[in-house]
Amino acid sequence: MDESGGSGHPRSGNDEPAHQHAGPAAPTADPEHPDADAPEQGADAAAAARSEEDTADAPKHDSETAETAATAPSAKTPASHEDTTPDEGERPAADATPSQHTPEHPAADGNGTETAPEDRPATPADAPHTHPDRTLAHSGTARSRPPRRQKDPGGGLLMGRPFGVPVYVAPSWFLVAALITWVFGGQLDRVLPELGAARYLVSLFFAVAFYASVLVHELAHTVAALRFKLPVRRIQLQFFGGVSEIEKEAETPGREFVLAFVGPLLSLVLAGLFYLAMQPVEPGTVPGVLLAGLMISNLIVAAFNLLPGLPLDGGRMLRAVVWKITGKPMSGTIAAAWVGRALAVCVLIGLPLLTQSGALGSNAEDNVGMDTVMDALLAAILAAIIWTGAGNSLRMARLREHLPELRARNLTRRAVPVETNTPLSEALRRANEAGARALVVVDADGEPLSLVREAAIVGVPEHRRPWVAVSGLAQDLTDGMRVSVELAGEDLLDTLRATPATEYLVVEETGEIYGVLSAADVERAFVKAMARPS
Repeated sequence: MDESGGSGHPRSGNDEPAHQHAGPAAPTADPEHPDADAPEQGADAAAAARSEEDTADAPKHDSETAETAATAPSAKTPASHEDTTPDEGERPAADATPSQHTPEHPAADGNGTETAPEDRPATPADAPHTHPDRTLAHSGTARSRPPRRQKDPGGGLLMGRPFGVPVYVAPSWFLVAALITWVFGGQLDRVLPELGAARYLVSLFFAVAFYASVLVHELAHTVAALRFKLPVRRIQLQFFGGVSEIEKEAETPGREFVLAFVGPLLSLVLAGLFYLAMQPVEPGTVPGVLLAGLMISNLIVAAFNLLPGLPLDGGRMLRAVVWKITGKPMSGTIAAAWVGRALAVCVLIGLPLLTQSGALGSNAEDNVGMDTVMDALLAAILAAIIWTGAGNSLRMARLREHLPELRARNLTRRAVPVETNTPLSEALRRANEAGARALVVVDADGEPLSLVREAAIVGVPEHRRPWVAVSGLAQDLTDGMRVSVELAGEDLLDTLRATPATEYLVVEETGEIYGVLSAADVERAFVKAMARPS
């Protein structure tokens, strides 16, 4: 409910009450009778002091990014409940009464999503709600934080920015590099015993060269994503290979298939190149052993990634095929994710059995004791990574499916414009008469200057409100706090993350005031959308 351009025409917005503040409950909406015992001298100073306390009590917001988200946002999912979002674009006359709706109640459990997450809005897990018929004076502020500012994604040691995408080496890479150096060094001792201790230097070179091949694999995904105009947040080399964090889904199943296939394809190309380089090299030499090892390792990377289960590249290819057949991307995600979970079980059980049987090229009698434990541990780690990745893919798909339901036009609260020196009691009276739940401070020409913070209103006792000007409780507007009424989905979340605040001024394309958007309302709507079945 706002007044478009300050002309006095309230519009239909989201009148759902905010969460009840944990602090002192606000009294009635028409405090016209101040305390008779309150001294008139120094009242302004006391009001100013309280205003400063309110400012200090306002929620603090730190800044950061988004696999996201995302990295995409993560949220706890409540039980499903009735949607009360008003119809888009409804604008009643000035005497229209506020719409009635059902209060919402978040549940305790839910799902998260992968990220970026740091990229997603915080979820008020257990904050109670006010009664739906209460007005602005009775409502409190949500005890939750708005989406955070997007920071540099980080994730380890920054190695460079090929194609403008940061490449990080996670701390876990140094662990696997040491493991590869130790294992490959032991193999070199049997093949090239004359190397002595130098074999570990050769093994370290192999570990670095192998992960350079993994980086080429990930860069193939990155180049394809950039070609399709899909933003890539970062590339990270970690314990088991690498990850390219692409922030948006491909628009068609064909693009999804290509995006997934280019990685294994490049690994196969690298294996072929190493094979060709082996031909003029004598097999029993250091270059021959290194080239053979890199050829085999790239073949293994390609074959493993072509397995048809999420989160592997083969799983994304399977998703694209099912998406093409059914016309539903979510169906493809569900099919590929469950195949991925089946693969995780197969890896957990099958890998140790294959190793012990000698099917992977080792002697069965040697696979006892510590070797058996190491094989089982490796299988468990791989299975856990695949299982977790499949589940995260399901949650991410569910998130992206429901994101379009978040629309600034539907979530905006009605607001009334008030001038800078208007007493808080008078401003609340006007808001309650109009059925509004937000206040916009404007100048003499009706131009918006600031937004009155809901948290500050709750902190002002009733008998002080006639002497407290709304300007003392307001937050100055910045460019990032003005959002378009047409924003929806990921665009809306990205805009809120860019400028963390508790409230935002929503404007029409013409610049007229449409209302006020509360970050708490967006978070609640996000959780509610995630609770609906796919």
